[in-house]
Formats: sequence, structure tokens, C-alpha cells
Amino acid sequence: DGKVSEGGLNVTLTIRLLMHGKVKHFMLPKGETVKKMREESGARINISEGTCPERIVTITGPTDAIFKAFSMIALKFEEDINASMTNSTVTSKPPVTLRLVVPASQCGSLIGKGGSKIKEIRESTGAQVQVAGDMLPNSTERAVTISGTPDAIIQCVKQICVVMLESPPKGATIPYRPKPASAPIIFAGGQAFTIQGQYAIPHPDLTKLHQLAMQHPPFTPLGQTTPGFPGLDATTPTSSHELTIPNDLIGCIIGRQGSKINEIRQMSGAQIKIANATEGSAERQVTITGSPANISLAQYLINAR
Repeated sequence: DGKVSEGGLNVTLTIRLLMHGKVKHFMLPKGETVKKMREESGARINISEGTCPERIVTITGPTDAIFKAFSMIALKFEEDINASMTNSTVTSKPPVTLRLVVPASQCGSLIGKGGSKIKEIRESTGAQVQVAGDMLPNSTERAVTISGTPDAIIQCVKQICVVMLESPPKGATIPYRPKPASAPIIFAGGQAFTIQGQYAIPHPDLTKLHQLAMQHPPFTPLGQTTPGFPGLDATTPTSSHELTIPNDLIGCIIGRQGSKINEIRQMSGAQIKIANATEGSAERQVTITGSPANISLAQYLINAR
């Protein structure tokens, strides 16, 4: 009924939280912290697996349990800040900051008409609330950053929960999944390898692309101009290449929420800028910047699309 446990139905809700880097050190000393949070709050708390610098913490349960879990997380952050300030020369204490991951279709209700709702939440809780303008990569979710004292954060989370219950997400939500930090790639002897620790691991998909790219003039054959690949050789000259793409084909190159163009950027190591559509023109200008090898692979991937 949209009420948050005040005499009404205590609805089960899921809140997703984005944490960076320190999650495994600070929330999981042998899993005890998170185990204690689960037991004391009554909420289900799961932390995404993987080697990504970013992790998703999913908190599910009745709203009371969610508030209790958030209260414990905010206090844990506060403890961490206090500990880091012990031997520090910093005099002003930084606020506790959490990043929620919210379906974009609910962000409009959270902001409110002309920003009225977000202003009301800021004023009534004393917390800072920022809704990211862009969606997180390959998803239909946005980051909502909240910062302040632990008490301000818990009051803010309560109000955000009310909004989320009153305005359920519309349509399907593509959840944000953090990607592992991309490993460097090198080409040698017609083979592609990814660098993992001290080892070069053969990468069959990229080897295939490398061989295809070498068969397709006018592209510069990879490996002839530079033996390295993104970030491995700082001396490689950077240049730019421009090409035009018909308007009716630009969509398949950009992909849903920019997923394809981001994939091409990541695989090629090149910077790719797509100019805005100009009135009366049937084409869009695309600028590719990087080493000759980066540009060559980016061109090949764009043409393949």
C-alpha cells in the first residue's frame, strides 16, 4: 500500500548498493561483518562475486530490516572514516557516502517535478542526494549518491524506499553488472594474448579479429606499425581518423544505451567520438583517435557492425 511499516503492510523490497574496492577488506573480515549484519537486521545481504573493483551489495527484506541493515552499513563506514583520521592531519571529517543503484524508470519520481522531491528529501534529512544523469554502462539503472551523517543517511534511505514503493519500475530493468578491469592485450606472431599477472594467455577471439583485420585493406595491418596494444607502449604516436556513417546505420553501431560503441572502444583501445546529427545531413561524422593499431581495429569493428 506504499506505507512503510507504519501500521500498514511491511512490504519486501530490494535495494542495490554499489561499493568500490574496499568492500572485501572492510565488510568481509572472514565474512563476520556481513554475517553479523544479516543476523541482526534480518535482511538478506548478498555481495556480487568476481575480481571487479566494483561490487554490488543486494539488500532484500521487509523495509524495517532494510533500514536496520543500512544503519549498520552507515555506522561501519563512519567507523572506517574515524579510524582513517586517527593518524591523519585532516581536520574536517568527510561525510559517509553510499551509492545506490536505482532503475532509471524510478529516478523521475525520486527527482520529482522540477526537482521538488529530491529537494524535499535533502531538506528534511540533511543528507546530500545526487542522481546521475547517465545510466550505468550496459544497464537501465542510474547511480544515486547519498552522503551525510549515518542518521541523515538512514532517514534518506527511508524516504527513497517510500518513493520506490509508490512508483514501481516501468518495463524491464537491465541490471548493472560491474565488469572486471580489462587486461592489457598484445599481438605476437599472429596471435593475440591477454596479460594476466606474469603470464600471457592466448585469446582465440581476438586472434581471429587480428587475422581478419590484417586481410582487410585499407586498414593498417596490426602489429606492423606497433608491436604493442593499448597502454603497453607510451611512445606509440597518437593520430586521428575520420569517417562518415549513414544516419540509418548509426544505431547499430551505438547499440542499446551505447553498449556496442563501448564494446568497440574497449576492444580496440581507441577513443571514438560520434558527432551529433546535423540538420539536412544524411550522415554522421565519427572521429577515431589512438595508435595506428587501435584505429585499425576500431575501423574493422565498426565496419563489421
